[in-house]
Amino acid sequence: MKGKLFVVVGTICFIICCFIGLYRLENCNAIYYTKIDNKKIKELSEADDMKFEYNLPCYNKSGRRKRLKFKTKRELREGAYLLLEVRPLGVYSWKEVGEGELPQKVKRKLK
Repeated sequence: MKGKLFVVVGTICFIICCFIGLYRLENCNAIYYTKIDNKKIKELSEADDMKFEYNLPCYNKSGRRKRLKFKTKRELREGAYLLLEVRPLGVYSWKEVGEGELPQKVKRKLK
């Protein structure tokens, strides 16, 4: 009887941990900012849907630096500022933003 109870409790704990992990993967986003430098672009194979890969230094709102890689379907505009939504598995999405939308610490780092 104690063995079955142990298995049931263990299974419930495992399921709860899986749900917590999935929640964190979907909802723990970090925001980083970068400036496009097309000298740091890598062209990918023609068979790949994403044609280009960028590997750029990025900064969060506190000015903390992190090098991130992300793929795009097209070459991005030189000097454009991007807001990157980063999840535990990497860059989830990006959008171009104006210089005025950058936090002050990020502006100083990207100039």
